[in-house]
Amino acid sequence: MNKYLEIIWNGYTGYWNYLVNELFHPTWHNYFWWLVGLSLTVWLMEIVFPWRKHQAVFRKDFWLDGFYMFFNFFLFSLIAYNAISNVAVEAFNDFLGLFGITNLVAIEVNSWPRWGQLLLLFVVADFIQWNVHRMLHRVPALWEYHKVHHSVEQMGFAAHLRFHWMETIIYKSIQYVPLAMIGFGLEDFFIVHIFATAIGHLNHSNLKISYGPLKYVLNNPQMHIWHHAKKIPRGSYGVNYGLTLSVWDYLFGTAYIPHEGRDEPLGFEGMEEFPQTFWKQVSYPFLIKRK
Repeated sequence: MNKYLEIIWNGYTGYWNYLVNELFHPTWHNYFWWLVGLSLTVWLMEIVFPWRKHQAVFRKDFWLDGFYMFFNFFLFSLIAYNAISNVAVEAFNDFLGLFGITNLVAIEVNSWPRWGQLLLLFVVADFIQWNVHRMLHRVPALWEYHKVHHSVEQMGFAAHLRFHWMETIIYKSIQYVPLAMIGFGLEDFFIVHIFATAIGHLNHSNLKISYGPLKYVLNNPQMHIWHHAKKIPRGSYGVNYGLTLSVWDYLFGTAYIPHEGRDEPLGFEGMEEFPQTFWKQVSYPFLIKRK
C-alpha cells in the first residue's frame, strides 16, 4: 500500500513540476507550446480563409472549447489522471508478475528504421482509436459521455478537444496493452501525438480542405462535418469515425459524404436539453443514470 501511496505522491509532484516546466521553459519537445502554436495557426487560417463565412471569429462556445482544450490535456492530468494511471499501470504490472510476466514488449522495433517505427505506431494507435470511437457511439452508457463532444453547434479548431474527461480514461486504458507490447520510445509517441493533434484541429476547423486524392487516407473537415451532423443515416450509430485517418471508414463501410455539408446542422437529437456549461456537461453522464 505504501508503494502505491508513494506513486500517487510522485505522480502529483512530478506532473506539477512537468507542467511548470512546460509553461516557463519552451523547447521543441514542449507539448504545451506546440498546442498553443498549432491552435493559433489553425485559428488564423480560419479567420483568413473561412469555409462558413457567416460564422463569427469567436464562434458559439469558443471560450468553452478553449477551456476544454487545456483542461483535458493539462489540468485533468494534474487533478487526477496522471497519479491514478501510474497506480493502475503499477497494479497491472504486479498482477502480471503473479504469472511470471515481467515485460509486455512482444515486438522489438528499435532496430527498425525511424520512419518505420513512427508509421507502425501511428497506424496501430489510430486503428485502436477508430474502434474505440465506434464503441463510444454504439454503447449507450459510453454515448452519454461522448455527447459532450457532439454538443458542438459551430465547428472550429478547439472543438477537437471538447470531450468528457472519461474519454481519456477509456481511450488510454484500451490502448495501453497493445501499444505497450511494441517497444516504442517516448519521443515516438510525442511526434505522432503532435501530428494527430494538428490533423484533429484541421478536421474540426472552419476550413475547406479535402487533400485531393489523400482524402481517402486522411480525415478532413468536409468529411468530419458529417460525423457531427445532427441527422445521420437511418439505422446507423454514426458515420466517419476516423480521427486522423479516413481510410478505416472507407475500408469498413462507414464513410458517408452525401454532399459538401458546409451548413449542415450539427449536434444530436434532443440536444436542446443538453447542459450548456462545463461543470454541468461533465457531470451530466453521472446524473442522467440516476433518472
